[in-house]
Amino acid sequence: MSNTAVPLRSGPDLRDLLADRYGDQAPAAAIVNDVTALILSHRSVRAFRPDAVPAGTIETLVAAAQSASSSSNLQAWSVVAVEDPAHKARLAGYAGNQDFIRQAPLFLVWLADFARLRLLADGQGATVDGAEYTEALILGIVDTALAAQNAVVALESLGLGAVYVGAVRNHPDEIAAALKLPGHIFPVFGLAVGWPDPDRPASVKPRLPQAAVLHRETYDAAPQAEAAAAYDETLDRFWRGQGLDHPRWTRQVVNRLRSRESLHGRDRIRDALNRLGFPLG
Repeated sequence: MSNTAVPLRSGPDLRDLLADRYGDQAPAAAIVNDVTALILSHRSVRAFRPDAVPAGTIETLVAAAQSASSSSNLQAWSVVAVEDPAHKARLAGYAGNQDFIRQAPLFLVWLADFARLRLLADGQGATVDGAEYTEALILGIVDTALAAQNAVVALESLGLGAVYVGAVRNHPDEIAAALKLPGHIFPVFGLAVGWPDPDRPASVKPRLPQAAVLHRETYDAAPQAEAAAAYDETLDRFWRGQGLDHPRWTRQVVNRLRSRESLHGRDRIRDALNRLGFPLG
């Protein structure tokens, strides 16, 4: 595929990219080149070969991450690369006990990091009271997410696969202790990275129709119910194609946030943030 943008409808292989992502709710056309095709082909990988990632991979991913946009160029994030099997196993125990974390040769823990900023302020005899407000935490989390997603696109271009692990927020205090984090750093999510296992391939999971998420000029809630119903059908076909019996998305998404218990300990994140140095004024 060339780097020249072409209409998606110009070839059936390109149509397949959007069909995988949207089912029969795919937009009529899109612009596809090597980069957008790679992004459209993204899938979460939870089965990895045991082979280590090549030398230079971590540095390449961090370079890609550091090429993402950063609010006011504060670069308020860091990442801890974990390759030691015993260390990964310990972190897995705090992050939902998910075996693919142990299986992946590399586990990256992405951090909203204000310790570096405070160190710089201390060196100047200055204060950074603004870092104690919720806005600062949002800034750090946004910077972290932008950086990590750049890394995911980069690793997929190398033939690697990955899956985000939000479950590091189930036990942020324990994760912070295991990684020896100083104060004013919060573990936002993990990322298991490795070579996808060809015997257990991951599939592209459909997303909501664009009618649900794309608004022009002003927000329009009118299409939401119809779009959600269409997505229920699309995702149901996907799960049946995977040989899985799975609840409807409209029910699942409500159940995910139905109660404190459904948050799996993350209802206590504010307390953990306070302990980790984020008073959230």
